[in-house]
Amino acid sequence: MTKAELINVIAEKGEYSSKKDAEKALSAVVDSITEALTKGEKVTLIGFGTFEVRDRAAKVAMNPVTKEPVEVPARKVPAFKAGTALKAAVDNK
Repeated sequence: MTKAELINVIAEKGEYSSKKDAEKALSAVVDSITEALTKGEKVTLIGFGTFEVRDRAAKVAMNPVTKEPVEVPARKVPAFKAGTALKAAVDNK
């Protein structure tokens, strides 16, 4: 599903008067989650899942072309853990 398709579904199911309003709602949700993660906060949507920031340690990887070792620095990455209800819905239970 693309962002445009998701906006169409939100407009229908949310009974928004226009797709522009649905796009504003989606943008508000995405922006709010992004801001919270940027601050290092966890976002939990009961039944859907949890968005959080995880630390990835520095490591030495290998360049597949030259076979030379390459140092990959430590960094923070966004992560999502699906909730029980979402897992059950996807598994059709």
